[in-house]
Amino acid sequence: SMRQRQSSPRMKIEIVVGNIVAQPDADAVVNSANTNLRLGSGVAGAIHTAAGPELETFCRPFAPLAAGSALITPGFKLPNPWVIHVVAASFVNNPDAEGVLEQALESMMKVANANNIKSLAMPAIGTGIFRCPSELSATSTARVLTSSASHGTSVEWVRVCVASEAIRFAFSSAIAHTIRYS
Repeated sequence: SMRQRQSSPRMKIEIVVGNIVAQPDADAVVNSANTNLRLGSGVAGAIHTAAGPELETFCRPFAPLAAGSALITPGFKLPNPWVIHVVAASFVNNPDAEGVLEQALESMMKVANANNIKSLAMPAIGTGIFRCPSELSATSTARVLTSSASHGTSVEWVRVCVASEAIRFAFSSAIAHTIRYS
């Protein structure tokens, strides 16, 4: 059939146009964080606002978080028990931004597995102030999720929450393509 299967073995991947802080069925939400782990703009601002000031206080000893790495914290007032903070790099001034993005996504999966996280709601990492093109974020995300699924992971489903139909299309296409050729 022409319908693309959006899931790989043992991991269901869905792409929705939706609000990252309104995904109560996910064990963890992923924060596209700034290195100082403070309330910022975009996704980081939305997550910190929904979680309440305890989140920023909890994060303080862990800052600065190196680019490419991930940190798990409680979700506080969020409906989700956990937040996984990942730090990508700026596509404006970091020539290795693509490598750092991939590293951040791999760190996200390592932390999820280490904490037996079963479900993740994540944004299009890097596409906000870091100016990562959505196609590139989509391709890296698809590659890391597909690779994690084939190597075995605690994560049973991932929901990528994006801001527009255009970005949803980019992610759906990248995932369909990656699964077909993996």
